[in-house]
Amino acid sequence: MVNKNNMVCDMETGVCGVVEDEGMEVIDLNASAKKTIDLYYVTDPICSHCWALEPTLRRFKEEYGHYFNFHTVMGGLLEKWHDGPIDPGNGISRPSDVAGHWREVGEHTRMPIVGTLWYDNPVQSSFPPSQVFKVIQAKHSDDKANEFLRRFREQLFAFNENIAERDRMIELVNGVGLEGEAIVEEALSSVGVKLLHEDFALARNLGVRGFPTIILVNEENKGVKIVGSRPYINYVAGLNQVLDGNVEAKAKARPSLSELLLAEKLLFSKEIEVMYYLEQSAVQAFVEKEVEGSKFEVKEVLGEKYWVVVA
Repeated sequence: MVNKNNMVCDMETGVCGVVEDEGMEVIDLNASAKKTIDLYYVTDPICSHCWALEPTLRRFKEEYGHYFNFHTVMGGLLEKWHDGPIDPGNGISRPSDVAGHWREVGEHTRMPIVGTLWYDNPVQSSFPPSQVFKVIQAKHSDDKANEFLRRFREQLFAFNENIAERDRMIELVNGVGLEGEAIVEEALSSVGVKLLHEDFALARNLGVRGFPTIILVNEENKGVKIVGSRPYINYVAGLNQVLDGNVEAKAKARPSLSELLLAEKLLFSKEIEVMYYLEQSAVQAFVEKEVEGSKFEVKEVLGEKYWVVVA
């Protein structure tokens, strides 16, 4: 487990956990040599700044994903609530202390977060959904695991659902086309615990202390560590840092909005703005032009528009 006691994320650095002095630092991980660049994304299902990073991270993967293998690593933000302070440095002693912070992150980043579930139906631990993620990743694929994580975060942050409960996780897993009851049962067993603790060990070995952290490592096991939710240019600069021989990374073409919506199922305005270099005021007209005749529906939460695929 990386750091279970930092429930408040810093607004300036975008870090959930220990705030380090620099947003990007050169690191050296001398282990077995690799043939390709590996990107490790250390995160947690209930990390608010990880939710805020989604627009930037998606664009980075779409434009530069051909340079690296993407690995999602669970870090362990909240093991459980107890009678003592969870994060005394940030005034977090009980679930209700998280609500205002979450709402602030949502307003600051425009990835909507309601957060009132912390008053009446709080998440008791981020470990169970992390274990479900790990079982899907191990038994099925990274893509399916990341799809589950995305659906989980949508329901938790934007739609204010405590989706970490057993029955709700079964529904989510069923919703991504897998056998929910079997997967959740295995995830909540010793199998899921073991898989999750393997990720904790990996995160410690990578020197991760907060979320989100992205580490890019080249074939010489040297690279960069980028801590917090940072501007897009930081991730491109990090990639260029680890490429061999001063070669500058070249972005590939992004998918059309119709293709992206069909793949993602739901996109918020901020995600479309970041992906297609748009001002907020231009999004509506852009969507109407790009998805004309397609089966999409526009909705709104907390004043933020989002588009969903119509079944």
